[in-house]
Amino acid sequence: MVKINLAYQGSLRCSATHAPSGNTIQTDAPVDNNGKGEAFSPTDLVATALGACMATVMGIVAERKEVSLEGMNIEVRKHMSEDAPRRISKLEVDIDMPLPANHPERKLLESAARGCPVHHSLHPDIEIAFNWKWA
Repeated sequence: MVKINLAYQGSLRCSATHAPSGNTIQTDAPVDNNGKGEAFSPTDLVATALGACMATVMGIVAERKEVSLEGMNIEVRKHMSEDAPRRISKLEVDIDMPLPANHPERKLLESAARGCPVHHSLHPDIEIAFNWKWA
């Protein structure tokens, strides 16, 4: 179990502290939902968590296989629903791999990314589109 402490600071902003490390992040409501958009929104953090989780799990697999993923980049584009209730409707994930398309660990790395805990935790109604770009 990991504890995260959140403090509402007013004006649709929160401060979150990761109890084990003491690291903090700020959130702000997006402009299209009455905020100033000056920090990650809570739904931005969901999109961020997916990309970071995929990279981390692929990194674990790559280290075990002695494969370098330095230079890998992931971009996640979050789409919000236009109907009620307000929710994430789609996440588009571009994964730029620093490895050739014919790399022997390609399938293992792709499987690891799709198997990350955040991906498994997202509601099945959220469309997730993966776009792999191999060097």
